[in-house]
Amino acid sequence: MPVISFSPRNVTKDLLSGLPERSRHVLTDRFGLGPKGEERTLDSIGKQYGITRERVRQIENHGIAAIRESANYSRNLEALEELKRALQVLGGVLAHETVVSELAANESDAKHLHFILTVGHHFTDRRDDNDFRFRWHIDEQTADAVERALGNLYATVDVNQLTPEEEFVQLFAKALKQEGFKSRPKEVLTRWLLISKRIGKNPLGEWGRVESPHVRIKNTRDFAYLTLKRHGSPMHFIEVAKGIEKLFSRRAHPATTHNELIKDNRFVLVGRGLYALKEWGYQPGVVRDVLRGILEREGPLTREEIVDRVKRERYVKDATITVNLQNNIFVRLPDGRYSISGKI
Repeated sequence: MPVISFSPRNVTKDLLSGLPERSRHVLTDRFGLGPKGEERTLDSIGKQYGITRERVRQIENHGIAAIRESANYSRNLEALEELKRALQVLGGVLAHETVVSELAANESDAKHLHFILTVGHHFTDRRDDNDFRFRWHIDEQTADAVERALGNLYATVDVNQLTPEEEFVQLFAKALKQEGFKSRPKEVLTRWLLISKRIGKNPLGEWGRVESPHVRIKNTRDFAYLTLKRHGSPMHFIEVAKGIEKLFSRRAHPATTHNELIKDNRFVLVGRGLYALKEWGYQPGVVRDVLRGILEREGPLTREEIVDRVKRERYVKDATITVNLQNNIFVRLPDGRYSISGKI
């Protein structure tokens, strides 16, 4: 884990010290470098000084340019070089949140690091857009290639696909290889993934497209889906509620959970209070509907074969299946097998 030996607060204090008072105050307020850590808007500062927001922007830009040309800047070059090396170790292209989470000891340090990155000629920022978060890089070509690889990775992932992190990182490594990257540590690849706004990770550590309800978790239904998926087999709605609380530390009332499961076609009622995921191959509907679906898919079957097939999809007694076979939509053939009326 890269660490920085210098104090971001001391570096910014020194960099600002050579500026005229108003320039120093504008930069302090814009970046939240004061004791309260409050970042102020151009409009707010403009009203304080009785100038336009555009004039405030000019003062801000002039102040940054003046710092870069100052003796104070030269005096802190060693700290800037150290920060550059730290970013290089972390991956060289990083979302702003990643930089501060890895290098800042607290929220105050995070604001001071932001200022140092902005002032330092070593670092280039790219503002957030539809595809990527606000990010920093120290090499233009690397940044371009990483972003292309992230775009290609997104294109290969189906909207409903969830992939464990190890496997997803491997998929990303293949996309990077096409851009000419040699092997990089998993930690670096994971940090690069965090640059993208279009892919993300759910609370269980599985990756996919952010528009998927399985990644961007919004409600009890989504937590229930992940709980069942992690469990791997049908669960009673009470157990689903308990699972949500255990996995996600999120309170889930059994009755509310039951109501949410009923409303969502991702879930199939397979027994009294028991739910499975539709994607596991369970057919929605009552036992009669399951019977019909099986016979439509497989053709005539014996009673024993039908019981076996139904019990793969429903937790019901043999007698319940036999009773449903007496419905007039089914017919018993001369050889003892059952079919759907009108199919023979």
